[in-house]
Amino acid sequence: MIQCMAVFSGRLYRKIKRLTGRAIGDFNLIEDGDHIAVAVSGGKDSYTLLHILDALRRRAPISYRLTAINIDAGYPGYRADIIEEHLRENGFACRMVATDCAGIIREKLRPGSSMCAFCSRLRRGVLYTEAQAAGCNKIALGHHLDDFIETLLLNQFFVGTIAAMSASMLADNGIHMVIRPLVYVEEKDIAAFSAEQNFPVVSCACPIDVRTDVNRRRMKELLARLQQEIPDIKYSLISSLGNVQPRHLLDKALSRSVP
Repeated sequence: MIQCMAVFSGRLYRKIKRLTGRAIGDFNLIEDGDHIAVAVSGGKDSYTLLHILDALRRRAPISYRLTAINIDAGYPGYRADIIEEHLRENGFACRMVATDCAGIIREKLRPGSSMCAFCSRLRRGVLYTEAQAAGCNKIALGHHLDDFIETLLLNQFFVGTIAAMSASMLADNGIHMVIRPLVYVEEKDIAAFSAEQNFPVVSCACPIDVRTDVNRRRMKELLARLQQEIPDIKYSLISSLGNVQPRHLLDKALSRSVP
C-alpha cells in the first residue's frame, strides 16, 4: 500500500519533526531497510508518532517502511472503525486486530492485581505477534518526554529505584527492537498538534479511567508547579537520564566496578 502523502506545515509540526529527528539520530532508532510497526491506539500520541515518522521517511536519506498496528482490547464502545478509516484515507498500511483481552481480564484477573498492568501485558503480546507476522523488525511506541520524566519520578518516589524508559531496547520476545522516537517531545505540543490537525482521537473505552492514577497525576501536578519557577526543568530531568554519574550513586555493584 502507498504510504501517507499528507502534507503538514506550521511551527508545531516543524518543532516536533525536528525533535523526533534528533532522537532518531541520538539513539540510532531507525536504520536503512527497517520495517517499523507503529502501535496506533487512536490517541493523540500514536497519531502524531505515525504521521511524523512518515513525514521524516519521505525526506530521509535511508529507506524504511511503516505499518500501523491497532489492537482492539474488546471493551464495548471502542471505535476501531474510526481509526481504520483515518489510516486507510491517509494511505497507511495497517493491521486492525480484534481481541478478547477484556474477557480474559474478567476471567483471569486475580484479586488485588492491576487491571491496567494485565491488560498492557496481553496487548503487548498481541502487538509482538502481529509485528512479527507483518515482517517488522522494530516497534515504535508513542511515549513522550513527560512519560519518561513521570516514570522516573514515580520510580524514585514509590519504588526506590532510578529508572525510567529507554529510547531503544530489545522487546520481551527477544526479537523486536522497541523504539520511542518522541522522547524529546513534550505532551503539550503533541496535544496542540493533534488538535490543530483534527486527528480523530478515540477513547480506549477502558472501564478504568486512567485519570484515577493518583500517583501519576501527582507527578504531573508537581512538575507543573515546579515548571512555573524552573521553566527548563523537564529538559534538565530528561538530560539527567543520559548523564549518569555512577561514582555519585549508592548502588553497591556500581561502586565496586567504577574506579
